[in-house]
Amino acid sequence: MLQLCAILGDVKRGVETIHPNMEKESLMKREIGLWIDHRKAVIVIVTDKGEETKIIESNMEKHVRFSGGSSEHGQAEDVRDRQFNNHLNIYYDDVIAFIGDAKSILIFGPGEAKGELKKRIERKELKERIVEIETVDKMIDRQITAKVRDYFRA
Repeated sequence: MLQLCAILGDVKRGVETIHPNMEKESLMKREIGLWIDHRKAVIVIVTDKGEETKIIESNMEKHVRFSGGSSEHGQAEDVRDRQFNNHLNIYYDDVIAFIGDAKSILIFGPGEAKGELKKRIERKELKERIVEIETVDKMIDRQITAKVRDYFRA
């Protein structure tokens, strides 16, 4: 039997304070853009005082789906799917905890993660803060930062 801990890692936690000396009012006015997939979220925080980047990793291995097989194999696959989804939900909740006080949120990325995150954001009653969701290819951190800066400074 495949060991699930080999498939799923732990979500890296420990989100640090971005600007410890910044007033709370200034933090509430921040705009956030984030590129997300199932493995990591690159979060760019834009305020009047500048911008900063934070990365939250899920430590998730690629989710492998198998087709066919016995009912015993199907039950094991169901268990893996549930654990995969539970792990993603913890990851998304960590991202939401970090971006929750943003005034505006731009979400973009290459796959399904951006839509899954949007659904979780809606459950947290933060839907009105999402300004756009966009499908884009993989990007390096500098490209992500430039895209967010250009979007909010345009």
